Amino acid sequence: MAKILLVEDHEEIWDFLSRRLKRRGYEVILAHDGEAGVRQARSGQPDVILLDMNLPVLDGWSVARTLKSGTDTRAIPIIALTAHAMSGDRDKAIQAGCDDYHPKPVDFSKLLSQISTALGETAPAS
Repeated sequence: MAKILLVEDHEEIWDFLSRRLKRRGYEVILAHDGEAGVRQARSGQPDVILLDMNLPVLDGWSVARTLKSGTDTRAIPIIALTAHAMSGDRDKAIQAGCDDYHPKPVDFSKLLSQISTALGETAPAS
C-alpha cells in the first residue's frame, strides 16, 4: 500500500482528500503546516507528497526546496496543490522542486492519475 503525505491546512480539503484516498487503498499521513510537512516527510518517508503551496509556518515553495535538497527526501515525488492557477504558477512550483502540479479545486480522478504516474504505475489505483 502506497503512503501519501498530505500537507494541507484547510480542514475541508484534507478531510475530503484523506477520506477518498484511504478508500482507494492509500495510507495517508497528514501535516497541517509546512514545518510539520518537512518533519513528516523525513520521519514517515512517504511514497508521494501532496503539497499545498499556501501553508502557515513554512510555505509550500520552501517545503519543496527543503525536501529536494535533503538526501533522505529528494527522491520523493511532490505534487503541488494550489489555488494559484495563474500563468507561470506551474513553472514556479516545478522550479521549487515539485514534480507535478494540480490546481484547486481538486479534480480527484485527475489527481489519482497524477499519483499513479508519480508512483510509476500505469493506471490509476482502484
